[in-house]
Amino acid sequence: MNCSCFGASTVRKKRGVDHVHKDAPDTGGCSTAKTKKFSYSELRIATNNFHQRNKIGQGGFGTVYKGTLKRGIEVAVKTLSAESRQGLREFSTEIETLSDVRHPNLVELIGYCLDGTNRILVYEYIENRSLDRALFGSRTSNVKLEWDTRAAICLGTARGLAYLHEELVPHIVHRDIKASNILLDKDYKPKIGDFGLAKLFPDNITHITTQIKGTTGYLAPEYVIGRQLTSKADVYSFGVLVLETVSGRSSGSGAWQGQKLLLELVG
Repeated sequence: MNCSCFGASTVRKKRGVDHVHKDAPDTGGCSTAKTKKFSYSELRIATNNFHQRNKIGQGGFGTVYKGTLKRGIEVAVKTLSAESRQGLREFSTEIETLSDVRHPNLVELIGYCLDGTNRILVYEYIENRSLDRALFGSRTSNVKLEWDTRAAICLGTARGLAYLHEELVPHIVHRDIKASNILLDKDYKPKIGDFGLAKLFPDNITHITTQIKGTTGYLAPEYVIGRQLTSKADVYSFGVLVLETVSGRSSGSGAWQGQKLLLELVG
């Protein structure tokens, strides 16, 4: 968010982000749990001083660069801008959520940097970037998704959500399932990313009353109206994602206005 290894359930021990607290001591790049704390200089070198040539994405939270660590390991370096809507809480949430989660359909968090005003997340590098680029990008992008690939993307995303909702303890609701948050590896296998809005659900909690967050067009009506967040909010967003993947049309394009049969849209 945010299914990578489909196998035994992962029971998560006490979650905490003390190691990413603003005043946490500099570990000098040593590993903390399963994530590494990088220095700003390490990431500056890895991205060639955050050169435009290495820029691979831009969003409301900041900019993503391709970087190369020592030993030639390629990574995606997500820098959060000073004007970013993602504050320290969301930054910490993303680290907390992903630090000990490993599944084939979830983007792997490798590490982070919290150095003064610099807030940076380091992920595994995903070769084919996001699903929205493949579905709605330029016709010159040369990306053509065959039907079996589209079906596999939907199934893989569903496995990732099932892992978050049912196997992890506490469970996780992603809250921002959308095409731009589904990344595609070299074989076009999907990985859920961007867990900045994720919420944790202990076993005895069925819903949480919370502020509405997410992306217009993907929000479940009951979540918008009643502010009652459950895993069903992700399921609704996933349904919209499936329609987009099958039809090749964005939920925000106006293509859904009026009643249309799905067969008419994909025919």
